[in-house]
Amino acid sequence: MAKVLKIRDLTLRDGQQSSFATRMTQAQVERVLPLYKDAHFFAMEVWGGAVPDSVMRYLNENPWTRLESIKAAVGDVSKLTALSRGRNLFGYAPYTDEIIEGFCRNSIESGLGIMRIFDCLNDVDNVKSTIKYVKKYGGIADCAVCYTVDPKYPKLSLWDKIKGKKNPALVFTDDYFVGKAKELAALGADMITIKDMSGLIPPQRVSALVKKLKAAVNIPIDFHTHCTPGYGLASVYAAIAAGVDVVDTNCWWFGGGTGAPALELVYLFCQKLGIDLGVNMEAVAKINEELKGIRTELNVSVFGKDKPAPKPFNPLADAVPAEVEAELNRAVKAAQSEDFATLLAAAQAIEAYFGFPAPNKLVQEAEIPGGMYSNMVAQLQALKAEDILPRAMELIPTVRLSAGLPPLVTPTSQIVGAQAVNCALDEKAGRAMYTTKNNQFVNLVKGEYGKTPVAIDPEFRLQICGVREETAYDISKYQQQPNPELAEAGGVKLAENEKEVLLLELFPLVAKPYLTGVKKAAYDAKVAAEAPKEEVKEVVAEVKQPITGKTVAAPLPGRVIDIKVKVGDTVAPGQEVVVLEAMKMENSITADFGGVVKQILVAVGDNVATDAIILEIGDAAEVVTAAPQAAVAGNKVVAPLPGRVISLKVAVGDSVAVGDEVAVLEAMKMENSITSDYAGTVQQIVVAEGENIATDAVIMIIG
Repeated sequence: MAKVLKIRDLTLRDGQQSSFATRMTQAQVERVLPLYKDAHFFAMEVWGGAVPDSVMRYLNENPWTRLESIKAAVGDVSKLTALSRGRNLFGYAPYTDEIIEGFCRNSIESGLGIMRIFDCLNDVDNVKSTIKYVKKYGGIADCAVCYTVDPKYPKLSLWDKIKGKKNPALVFTDDYFVGKAKELAALGADMITIKDMSGLIPPQRVSALVKKLKAAVNIPIDFHTHCTPGYGLASVYAAIAAGVDVVDTNCWWFGGGTGAPALELVYLFCQKLGIDLGVNMEAVAKINEELKGIRTELNVSVFGKDKPAPKPFNPLADAVPAEVEAELNRAVKAAQSEDFATLLAAAQAIEAYFGFPAPNKLVQEAEIPGGMYSNMVAQLQALKAEDILPRAMELIPTVRLSAGLPPLVTPTSQIVGAQAVNCALDEKAGRAMYTTKNNQFVNLVKGEYGKTPVAIDPEFRLQICGVREETAYDISKYQQQPNPELAEAGGVKLAENEKEVLLLELFPLVAKPYLTGVKKAAYDAKVAAEAPKEEVKEVVAEVKQPITGKTVAAPLPGRVIDIKVKVGDTVAPGQEVVVLEAMKMENSITADFGGVVKQILVAVGDNVATDAIILEIGDAAEVVTAAPQAAVAGNKVVAPLPGRVISLKVAVGDSVAVGDEVAVLEAMKMENSITSDYAGTVQQIVVAEGENIATDAVIMIIG
């Protein structure tokens, strides 16, 4: 058993991302930074993941400033760490070596010490370039093996067994994970992380895996998990007893629940075993004094209320309650004797005493990430099809196995979940499964994400992609994002330096409006400073008109991140009108009725409460309808689900064959390929790119 255990603090990245939708502002971060310098954590995860996207999208802040300010405050006391997705970095498509190298170099120059690198398929080829460039510029390559489990296949009947039917052989064995670790070590990994992104690894499994990894590779082993299904704390205890080198924790007010275990509960366990964490717990107590207030601020801004919190506890100042002391002793004894059932019960009793969230039994039994489940629920609520959730859940193992059994981690969990929803919707509508395909699923099956753990049936690939052969992503197709001059900002470039160019490449949809706003604000300030002073006039806010029509209200509290319509627009029943960010998910708000938009009562960035009125829609009599197009006889291609038309692949007069892609519809945060069930000539296109359409809306007519 290790006598020294290193701690990686996740509070400022994974901690706030898991529990507070990555909304910590620069000002909130700066309140705790002086205290972190005194805490002496081995490492602090502060960047990567959703941080760069979120600080631009929601906080209008610069991601590089976030990293550089933390480095300036903490110095070399703790290594700063970030999370990235191998050659995909933060997106869906692979990047060129030039971009990967530039990202690694700039990250390390800005203060990064450790890059945790993972691939959603555990495809080692996908992390080679990042390992190379992290090490080239003096960083530590922390290579993660994504922990996942085999699907729960249906129990075979006696008749199936008599006929010789068998469920697929297990893939995600200990040997599988150890083999991946060996491959990564051979590529130059400086440490290996068991990345249990869903919190699904029970204590007995992690104990065995840590021991096997320690015997197989001669580099440090880190254990990262979450508490959602209830295993987290017990599994960390088991990993410590098995000799793990590093564990990932959160400070008290950000610990437990959907996040990693609380450091303080790990500290109590290790004290009984004589294990030194190397952490100044007095400084941690001061950090927690600030985090308590920040937690309240984040709860109110993200969820609209202050959610229940654990009981306050400082292990240096507060006596350990007798019942907790008894459970700690029971946990230590159970960990040493490898009585894992007792260890799990003791750890859960400790968390329950302090008021941490109870285990999520649904996630535990379904064995899928909590975020994947909540994402599917949000998607089906937006589609008003919650009734098919049980069937969509049933289809996950089938969809996942057909796609090569990818681990359920970002982004493959979202891809598989969205496709399972599509398949359930197809069934409900009487269509064949996979009639509706999201393009990311097509690319996964085609081979553009890399090698899947299980080979994909060539006939299934033909059905989904139109080719039998596995086809890797052609990096030569990569085109850099346009970098125009901004007339509204005095003619400066959208991205004026390498760091800004990298933001534009890695986060194009978010970085473009962010950088435009920054440049325009700077230009406007310069113009104002140079202009002669004028008398300041009071600006009176526009008064909203009394509401006389039907209203669309927020079904849950959240933040308005996009408004899809404007005053005067005509909307159809089921059409998306607003996107609301709530519970770390983007929720599509649709109209229950048709009409004309009379008033919009919110703005992008507003936080709204449940039932807050978002917009007013006038009666049908007030709607100004467009002149009807001449009727054209032919077969109709219709939308299988509501969404936004982002691309039309054909024009009037084009010939199409059965199965040809004719349009791309954005729905459920995925690009969905719409194909023709008919051969013929395009007679009429009824929709336009950018238009929001409802389920069964006619897209085009094939003659």
